[in-house]
Amino acid sequence: MVAFEIKGADRAESFRVLEALRLARPGPSLGDVCTLVMHAASASARRLTPEERAAAGIRESLIRVSVGLEDPDDIVEDLLGAVERRGAP
Repeated sequence: MVAFEIKGADRAESFRVLEALRLARPGPSLGDVCTLVMHAASASARRLTPEERAAAGIRESLIRVSVGLEDPDDIVEDLLGAVERRGAP
């Protein structure tokens, strides 16, 4: 399990990154043999108040990734490509 933030991203920009992925796919849970992703603030932390999310370091720009069995280079390429395709800095 890894997590990363999209510099300067809000919720809408984070979802654009998720939509731009070609290999990894959104998942309701993060347990599978394929790479799954989720927007942490609206998924695993959805029941927390904004203040509780902030205290836990969960920002709108946080993406959680459950790495699957695909080739690691393909996973990295997919994640970086999605950030670039959405125009992130």
